[in-house]
Amino acid sequence: LLTELMDVNAARRTPRDGRQVVLEAMIESALRSAALAEQNGLGHDKIVISTKVSSVRDLVSVYRMLAARCDYPLHLGLTEAGLGAKGIVATTAGLAPLLLDGIGDTIRVSLTPKPGGDRAEEVRVAQQVLQSLGIRHFEPQVISCPGCGRTTSTFFQKMAEEITEYIQEMIPQWRTCYPGVEEMDVAVMGCVVNGPGESKHANIGISLPGTFEEPKAPVYIDGEHSVTLKGEGLVEEFKEILFDYVKRTYGAHVG
Repeated sequence: LLTELMDVNAARRTPRDGRQVVLEAMIESALRSAALAEQNGLGHDKIVISTKVSSVRDLVSVYRMLAARCDYPLHLGLTEAGLGAKGIVATTAGLAPLLLDGIGDTIRVSLTPKPGGDRAEEVRVAQQVLQSLGIRHFEPQVISCPGCGRTTSTFFQKMAEEITEYIQEMIPQWRTCYPGVEEMDVAVMGCVVNGPGESKHANIGISLPGTFEEPKAPVYIDGEHSVTLKGEGLVEEFKEILFDYVKRTYGAHVG
């Protein structure tokens, strides 16, 4: 098929770029295969189309053209995305523009695992892509600042990590007992500059003291100041407040 299309392209008065011909061959191959499957008795509603593409730009181009030319469900994924951060970034860069345009029915993430690595990481990345785009929610989102000159202490970083781990530990139970909790936003901020604002915009948030700030941490619930925490038990106190908020807010949906 590719040779055929290359010959047709070569005969054009103004030949197209070779990359475009290759992409057209991929699309034509997929559509012909689907048509052949239907001719042999497979139902139209039993077919899902996927093309194996390892370039982000090609992935976006191919699926946009496929979406314009057929109504089959499309399975999105960047093939051979790579290892670690590189693979995650490339996959996200390829999937995001398509999903935001409403293209794609299922997705996959194909990462090269580290030796002894966890294949479930691919599932977690796929979930985070969908959640970051606001398409589906799988667990509460922890919003935290990156840190700057106002946050010389690493306490807020450790707390953000601990709250994230706490939520991940509790979410299987919460998801069953408190429907809707997956859409909750929790803010863990590191200083008074951005902390109160971000905390007020989250469902529940805490603004930790930055450098030279008074050692206290106001907690905001649904945009209103609720309580101010101090001392070594601050993290555990915030967990208790968080759990109480979950029970009060999402427990009302049960029954």
